Amino acid sequence: MDDLDQDVIMDGTAGAPSLPSANGYSGPTGTSKSAGSSLGTPNGYSADGTAEEASSTKADKGFPEHLRRKGVLPTGCCYDDRMKLHANADFGPNPHHPEDPSRIEVIMRIFKQNGLLFMGSDADLIDVLNNRPTQYMWRIPAREATEEEIRTVHRVEHFNWVKALSTKSTHELRQISAMMDQGRESLYVGSMTYEASLISAGGAIETCKAVVTGSVKNAFAVIRPPGHHAEYDQPMGFCLFNNVPIAAKVCQKEYPDICRRVMILDWDVHHGNGIQNMFYEDPNILYISLHVYKNGDFYPGRPDNPMIPDGGMEQCGAGNGLGKNINIAWHDQGMGDGEYMAAFQKIVMPIGHEFNPDLVIISAGFDAADGDELGACFVSPACYAHMTHMLMSLAGGKVAVCLEGGYNLSAISKSALAVAQTLMGEPPPQMEIPRINREASKVLAKVQAYQAPYWECMRPGIVDVPEMTKHDSLRLHDVVRSSQRQTLSVKHGMLPLYIQRDMNFRSFENQVLVTKGVQSAKKLLLIVHDPPELHGQPDPLDNSLEPHNAWVSDGVTKYIEWAINNEFGVIDINVPHYITRTDDTEHFTPRMDEKTLQVHLQELMCYIWDNYLQLYDGADDIYLMGVGNAYLGIKVLLINRNVRNRISGVVNFVNGSLRPVKSDVDEGLSSWYKDNSQVYVANNHACWSDPDLTRKVMKRRFGNAIRSEVNGLAPMMYKHFKDVQQFIAEQTRKLHGGDTTEDEANRMA
Repeated sequence: MDDLDQDVIMDGTAGAPSLPSANGYSGPTGTSKSAGSSLGTPNGYSADGTAEEASSTKADKGFPEHLRRKGVLPTGCCYDDRMKLHANADFGPNPHHPEDPSRIEVIMRIFKQNGLLFMGSDADLIDVLNNRPTQYMWRIPAREATEEEIRTVHRVEHFNWVKALSTKSTHELRQISAMMDQGRESLYVGSMTYEASLISAGGAIETCKAVVTGSVKNAFAVIRPPGHHAEYDQPMGFCLFNNVPIAAKVCQKEYPDICRRVMILDWDVHHGNGIQNMFYEDPNILYISLHVYKNGDFYPGRPDNPMIPDGGMEQCGAGNGLGKNINIAWHDQGMGDGEYMAAFQKIVMPIGHEFNPDLVIISAGFDAADGDELGACFVSPACYAHMTHMLMSLAGGKVAVCLEGGYNLSAISKSALAVAQTLMGEPPPQMEIPRINREASKVLAKVQAYQAPYWECMRPGIVDVPEMTKHDSLRLHDVVRSSQRQTLSVKHGMLPLYIQRDMNFRSFENQVLVTKGVQSAKKLLLIVHDPPELHGQPDPLDNSLEPHNAWVSDGVTKYIEWAINNEFGVIDINVPHYITRTDDTEHFTPRMDEKTLQVHLQELMCYIWDNYLQLYDGADDIYLMGVGNAYLGIKVLLINRNVRNRISGVVNFVNGSLRPVKSDVDEGLSSWYKDNSQVYVANNHACWSDPDLTRKVMKRRFGNAIRSEVNGLAPMMYKHFKDVQQFIAEQTRKLHGGDTTEDEANRMA
């Protein structure tokens, strides 16, 4: 026999005897809707799993009324073996599909192995009830949901379609599975699919009702098939009936005084499109989903009907439900503990506390768990425990966990165990939280911005950009550059250079400045740099930022002044971090990605070379300087134009990606770059902590790299100011020999 056969959850059921089964998990014969009454007496099974006669003495083993206080209430557990009967009619009995019947079996097995389920004698049970009532999980019997309950969220046509599966032949079921188990539908069916789906939905209902009524402090429904993809009118994504919305609506209907506001937290790696669409305009259901989105390419993707919202973070609800739909839509797979903990701390919990729900339901898919091949994320059991623990601070601790996805049997069982142990009162394990992915932090910032109009807790630090533009407000980036232009114009007579390119005109308007007479200068310094670094100390009370508590660090100005004093012509190129658009209304504008930056810099640098620099025949020495991410402009110029015979030297300051300079056309470019460059790299750059990468750096694959003693662009530029002067003076002497006088060399150095 399976090692689950002897499992007995510490249990109470209704007075009617339960259906006999191998493991004692089958539900009662009736379809009573009262979860509260079903928990008063034991389950009618002895420790060896055999059925007993119903008798009045069983009431002695029920959960004592005098112990029904929050502190001594047990954690509930709902399970029924019959849910394993949902299997794919298109294949044989061996494991063949991610949504495998074994998913719920392995969870119950690990619960037993770790002592969460009672397995002692009747005498021991009485002792447990009287002296240690929270030591084991308390059984919540599953039952079949009624048609009326299913139709609280589903159309009658959908219910009838699922019901009809039980009357179809094996041949018909195989045809349906072969047709639907592909694409967005992604579904299989079998002869017992209808019955298993009813029990799964009924299990979710009874679990949530038990929590709402206070029969248990919290509960875990180990159910399948899952539900969160099922739409109101069609099955989808392994899901037939949408269990959690059904349970939420039933609880709201039957307990309106104590269950009005329901928060559904969906941490399945796939977006719960069905739950979202069922409650998109409902002000009393808060739906928060953490899922991989990948710009709509990750399952379930975009609906065929463009009028139906997808899982994008901009989908915030509609009508009265505006603000009650929150999609934390990860940009890619590979998210882990750092990203999920940050999402909870910055988005989920603040909004959860502000919403103040009467019940929290977790749509607990474990396919974001480390080891799940479909999700390809790295959430640990410890992280699931911490997320559960945080959610237990809401709704007076009334938390119902309903299983959704998760397809690696080891990962799903370990993750479910961590959640169950936390529900039972064990503290979450100590864990080190890794640094959050940079793109993921941008996702969280965008989610905060989208939700700021609807939640007070999301507003600190969020700027209402459309409102700002109405009042002729300017981005600080433009104000800083205007100030730079004014200063350089007054002190050195520098003028803006017009960029006659459609792609770059708006973004680089006033960003390229040149000295007067640059076309006739014998020496030229072209500086392509990031915008000045901004530093601010917000007010700790309201997060406001006063101008006197903010600073601008600009290391470039010092080099421009030095170059002009030494009779250099100067071309100063400030590279914005963003692309200027006509509809500049985003609450948060991320930096350009590497690919976009390269496209813009290549067009800009080649345009300046073709139309200006290469025409300046009088320039004997041209020096290039790159600062920050913008130093990519130096690389694209050297690779895309034959310029090295005109360039005397290159200086770069790097705190981001190191870039080798090599060309398939000019084989000598790489060695020339190594001999004629100074590349100052921040002291805390990752290349210095990786021995293999350090060796590559020291072999000058990225130019003549020098480890700076400091970090940050402005500090590095100040630290190595004299070094750069010396390098330029030495390069000038090397290239011109005796043509450079000693006075000129000393003046430059």
